[in-house]
Amino acid sequence: MKYKWASLAAASVLTLSIGVNALAASQFSDIAKVDGKEKIESLQERGFISGVTATQFKPEQTLNTAQGVQMLVKSFQLSLAEFQFIKAPQASDSYTKVKDGVWYSDAFIIATLNGIDVPREVDPAAKLTREQFTNYLMEAMQKAGNLPMFKIDPVAIADESKITADYQGAIQRSLALKVNALDSSGKFNPKESITRAEAAVMIYNALDYLQKHPELTNQAQNSGGMFEPSDGTGESK
Repeated sequence: MKYKWASLAAASVLTLSIGVNALAASQFSDIAKVDGKEKIESLQERGFISGVTATQFKPEQTLNTAQGVQMLVKSFQLSLAEFQFIKAPQASDSYTKVKDGVWYSDAFIIATLNGIDVPREVDPAAKLTREQFTNYLMEAMQKAGNLPMFKIDPVAIADESKITADYQGAIQRSLALKVNALDSSGKFNPKESITRAEAAVMIYNALDYLQKHPELTNQAQNSGGMFEPSDGTGESK
């Protein structure tokens, strides 16, 4: 018989954490001078992100794939509640290098079943680039917000030639929704490793957009599935 694997989903909510002994109510001691400090603290207070230790977020540390996937699953509150299984899914069912029964296993299971296209051969310890994390984040945002197709005007990106073709759409959507921003030279820097602080700020921006635009799904239905994203002021572009 098929049954909902609710126990695994519930366990995931309780066990997912980026670091050991990280407490939701702890105060990070190393983000005082970090851009986006308030956004990082907001995510921590809501239990969406944790530190590398109980008091250190390590904002400038490069984000690896395991940490990034777990951040997204927790922050967008993805789960397995809507799925039914004959047997409990294992990370090794979907990935060749993701181990079963370790701190990040559930996050990868939840991510792949919720449509986050993490490659089968991914190394959990591999550093994430800005374009990779942006792609994963936009897929998580799509799932959590049930977002419609976006009708956007592409932004000119100075280093567009360096962007992996498969990530072009996600990057343009992230810019349109103010999840991301180009640097002072108009570059996206797609191949640069993303830091933990940069990833947290992007997640906050995405969640903030969804919170401020709960009408997205209805608007998509009423307009045949197309949506012109807001510019952040409440007016469509």
